[in-house]
Amino acid sequence: MATSDLGRLLRLRGDLHIDFVDSPALRGNALGDPSERPLAVYTPPGYDPDGSRRYAVLYVLHGYTGDVAALVGGRPWETNVVQWVDRLIAGGQMPPVLLAIVDGFTRLGGSQYMNSIQNGDYATYTVRDVVGHVDRRYRTNPSEGGRGVLGKSSGGFGSLHLVMTQPGVFGAMASHSGDTNYRGSMIPSFANAQRELEKHDGSIEKFVTAFEGKNKRAAAEYSTIEMIGYAAAYSPRSIEPFAIDLPWDEKTGEIRDDVFARWLANDPCEMCLRKKAELARLRLRYVDCGRKDEYALDIGARILVQRMREMGLDVRHEEFDDDHKNVGYRYAVSLPALAEVLDVT
Repeated sequence: MATSDLGRLLRLRGDLHIDFVDSPALRGNALGDPSERPLAVYTPPGYDPDGSRRYAVLYVLHGYTGDVAALVGGRPWETNVVQWVDRLIAGGQMPPVLLAIVDGFTRLGGSQYMNSIQNGDYATYTVRDVVGHVDRRYRTNPSEGGRGVLGKSSGGFGSLHLVMTQPGVFGAMASHSGDTNYRGSMIPSFANAQRELEKHDGSIEKFVTAFEGKNKRAAAEYSTIEMIGYAAAYSPRSIEPFAIDLPWDEKTGEIRDDVFARWLANDPCEMCLRKKAELARLRLRYVDCGRKDEYALDIGARILVQRMREMGLDVRHEEFDDDHKNVGYRYAVSLPALAEVLDVT
């Protein structure tokens, strides 16, 4: 099978295909985001669509503000996740697998791969529509033991969330610098977001419209839309556009315990305590984070790992000397670890 132009551009030994999946789970969402989404699928050298061999699949979830294009894009002096898996397979450091990059972008910057009456049902889209498409179109091992899920930042959160809320789909997971410990990682951003919204009469819709209309945005504005994006996933109020409950009082900035409790219910550090059976199904639980993480997610990773270990679950936990940005080289650790425990034929 000839290598595609995109595969040649990225200098792959295997190939990269761009499919499009029209997801019923995303149709009619309140934000008006498209239900048809790109899906990047890497096939290793020697892959034969008409052959008898079947492959495990690793599903990659991007972080907040990411999308498929960002993860497959090439950058000087850096290696993207597709190039990493291609290099590792070619070097004999992991068996041949398929790699599927899921698009979870929304108008607000990201979906957290959760079902939401604001964003749409991104968990269902991922585990039913995307996984179903890959199993129908490619020579996969269509079973729990033939699938792994991994991601960085919000993608790491998504990996944790999906294995805990959608058991039986993935047999292994890896979270790189995943969103955890919301008391420590989220609350410091609330006051900034309140101040930014006050410039727009406290209106989420006015802020988002102004944000979208700018050619350049300040760091405080990015942080604000990030908090709004999380609220659309964790605390939507209704199916009306921008009907989103924020976890702080819009006048005083005081934390609203009732709303923040909804956020905490989805914090992996809290959710894991209710999901031992779901986590126990996994063949690998991998968690890492840089010790200089700007959002203190290294602390969240330690808490999460300690709680899972206290439940009697084995966890591979690693810390490294870096911050939150440009840590894609950690895929060189997680990709072989996931492939090693999955059913490869």
